[in-house]
Amino acid sequence: MTSPSTIPVLDLGGLLLVSIQGELPDESAIALQEDVTAAVANTGSRGLIIDISTLDVVDSFLARVLAEVAASSRLLAARTVLVGMRPSVAITLVELGLTLPGMDTARTVTEAAASFGVTIEQADRTGRGTP
Repeated sequence: MTSPSTIPVLDLGGLLLVSIQGELPDESAIALQEDVTAAVANTGSRGLIIDISTLDVVDSFLARVLAEVAASSRLLAARTVLVGMRPSVAITLVELGLTLPGMDTARTVTEAAASFGVTIEQADRTGRGTP
């Protein structure tokens, strides 16, 4: 088993959120896969949102790891939504023939949450939700 990843897996009460904030070495990607799969199993979450909006590149290894996370999550009764894909990343994945099976996509975390029936309110400067 690899060491735990440095990327937090946030439990939002029925949904898990993983935000990848920078390039991910292969060892960290494997650790993330193990951490996320364990979190889905331990929390019984029905959904997993993976935010890749800061990534400029998704190589074939990371694409495979993301697809395996989605497959593992699906076996544990959780749906995976990938958010924030940049156009250049989408073009590269298509050029490489990678389709990320078993994963839905959304433009933002808010849209992904909405696909699970969860509304995320925008907070004002006081931290209170806005109507």
